[in-house]
Amino acid sequence: QVQLVESGGGLVQPGGSLRLSCTASQIDFILYGLNWYRQTPRKQRELVAEITSDDTTNYVDSVKGRFTISRDNSKNTVYLQMNNLKPEDTAVYYCNVRLGPYSVVWGQGTQVTVSS
Repeated sequence: QVQLVESGGGLVQPGGSLRLSCTASQIDFILYGLNWYRQTPRKQRELVAEITSDDTTNYVDSVKGRFTISRDNSKNTVYLQMNNLKPEDTAVYYCNVRLGPYSVVWGQGTQVTVSS
């Protein structure tokens, strides 16, 4: 069974940085694209960044120039480097992988709080 485990969240001041990690198991990692989403109580889950199997990346406009998604296939891990964090980045961050048209696996989420 495919599992995704996120880590790296925490409390940071505005302007600070965090790096999130998401490690996958029971998957041929190199074959799949991976995504980072975030969710707050007031908003629907939002796609923040995605990286394809050939390392093409895309970002939501609100994080362009501040966030960077990357992957290390040797470690089955996808990262989200978040710089110049803002209070509106506060959310639970999730990684996911789409295994097929009807199969999506989510991690358990990691809380990011940006506050002074």
